[in-house]
Amino acid sequence: MPDACVHDTPDTPQAPPCTLVIFGAGGDLTKRLLMPALYNLAGGGLLDEKFSVLGVDHNPLTDDGWRDDLTKTMDSFTKDPSAEFHAERIDPRPWGFVRDRLHVMQGDFSDEATFKDLAGRLTGNVVFYLAVSARFFGPVVEGLGKAGLLKQTDDAFRRVIIEKPFGSDLASAKALNQTILAQGEEGQFYRIDHFLGKETVQSLLAIRFANAMLEPIWRRDYVDHVEITAAETIGVEERGRFYEPTGALRDMVPNHLFQLLTMVAMEPPGSFDAEAVRDEKTRLVTAIRPVTPENAVRGQYAAGREAGKDVPAYRDEPDVAKDSRTETYVALKLEIENERWSGVPFFLRTGKRLADRRTEIAVHFKPAPFTLFRGTDGGDLAPNVMRLRIDPKPGSATHLNVKRPGPQMHLSVIETGFCYGDFFDPAPTVGYETLIYDCMMGDPTLFQRADTIEASWAAVDPLIQAWKDAPVCFYPAGAPGPKEADDLLARDGRSWLPLGDTKTEDV
Repeated sequence: MPDACVHDTPDTPQAPPCTLVIFGAGGDLTKRLLMPALYNLAGGGLLDEKFSVLGVDHNPLTDDGWRDDLTKTMDSFTKDPSAEFHAERIDPRPWGFVRDRLHVMQGDFSDEATFKDLAGRLTGNVVFYLAVSARFFGPVVEGLGKAGLLKQTDDAFRRVIIEKPFGSDLASAKALNQTILAQGEEGQFYRIDHFLGKETVQSLLAIRFANAMLEPIWRRDYVDHVEITAAETIGVEERGRFYEPTGALRDMVPNHLFQLLTMVAMEPPGSFDAEAVRDEKTRLVTAIRPVTPENAVRGQYAAGREAGKDVPAYRDEPDVAKDSRTETYVALKLEIENERWSGVPFFLRTGKRLADRRTEIAVHFKPAPFTLFRGTDGGDLAPNVMRLRIDPKPGSATHLNVKRPGPQMHLSVIETGFCYGDFFDPAPTVGYETLIYDCMMGDPTLFQRADTIEASWAAVDPLIQAWKDAPVCFYPAGAPGPKEADDLLARDGRSWLPLGDTKTEDV
C-alpha cells in the first residue's frame, strides 16, 4: 500500500490539469489541511503533471521560502500524533511533486492590482480557494469577477471554493450569495463543508439506501427520536478572536450538524446525480420548523478539569471578554414537517470542553409493541438504538434485546456492530482530498448550493435574534454539558446517551 493514497479503486480518473490559486497562502488552513490533502492526492496519482499551485498572501513570501516553510510544517506532522494529518514519514515522491509546483505572490485582497497581476499569470483551468477570513469572501470574488478571471470557455473552467462560515445569519448569507452570483454562475461556486469530505459521513447514504432492511423502518412509524452529537474535549484556546463574535451555534449548527441531519433524514434521491442529491437536502432543510428559544439551550464552559488537568473558563481564554455571553455549547430540539418525520424530534448538541470527543448519530426506535416478555427479569423491552459513529472510531453499533443464558427468560441489552478499521485499510486523509478532487472534476454533490445555505440559516435565524441579549448557563469543563440540556429531553421523558463518565455540576 502506498504511503499516501485517497481511493482504493485503481480506475479513479486523474483530475484534469489546472492551477489551484490559494488566497491565504501563509495561513493555518493552508498549512494544516490543504497541503496534506494535496500530498495525499499526489500519492494517489490523482493530480495531472501540469497541476500547479499559486499562493496569494498579503505578507511578502518567496517561492523558496514558502516551499521551505511548508516542508518544515509537513515534517512536523511526523512528530505530532495529535495533528489532523499524521504520518510516520513524509514520502519524498508525492511531497516533491507538490513542492516543485508551489509558487507564491504577494497581494492585497482588496486591491485591483492584485487581480490584474493574477490575470497575467493564469491560463487554462483554474480553481480559486478562499482560505481567508470570511470578511474577504465577497471582496475576493468581486475582484476576480472585475478582472475577468471568472470567465469560462469551452476549453477552460473557472471555479471558486468558499470556506465557512458562509454568512453569520440569514441576511448576511443572502447578501453574500447576491454578491458572488453577480460575478458568475451558481455552478462555479463550491461552498465547502469539510465534514462532507469524511468517508464515514458519505457512507451514511450507503448505510441508509443500500440496505433494504433499513428503509422500511427509517420513518416516524418506527423511530421515536434521533440524536446528533458533535462533542469536543478541546477548548477555544487561541481562537478567541474568531470565536467571540461567532459562538457554537453559528460555528457548528447551520453547516456541520445540518449536513449530518440531511444525510440521515433526507428522502432517497432519484439518482446520485449532484443536483438530485442537493435537491433532496434542500427539501429536508426547508422542512425544519424554525427553532425557538424554548427548544434550545446555550451554555458556556466554566473552569474545570479535562484529562486530569485544570483548565480555565471560557471567559479566561485569550481574546475573550470577561463578561462574554458567547455560547460554547448548544442543544436544540428540531421538528421536521414532512410525511416521513412529522412528530419525530431531532435533538442536536455540540460543544467544547465536554466529557468526551465524539461525533455520532443515534437513531432511537420505538419499543417493540409486544407483551410477551412483560414480567420477565429485565423489565420492559429496551428500545433498539442504532448508533452511526463518525469520529473518533468510525463504524456503527446497534443495541438489541437478547436472552441471557440460563433456564429462565432473562433479558439483557447487547451492542453489536462494526468498526471501519476492522474491514478496510485506512487511507491517510484530512477530509479535504475528496472535496478538492471533486471540484477539479466539476462534481458539486458534496458542496452546498445557495438555496440550501439560506434554508439552513432560516431555521436558526429566530434563535440568533432571540439570543442577542440572552444569558448563558454554565457547565464545568470536562462535564457532559449543562443541566438545562438534560432538562430539554427530560420534559418529553427522554435522555441523552451518556457522554463520558463525568457528572454535570451546577456552576
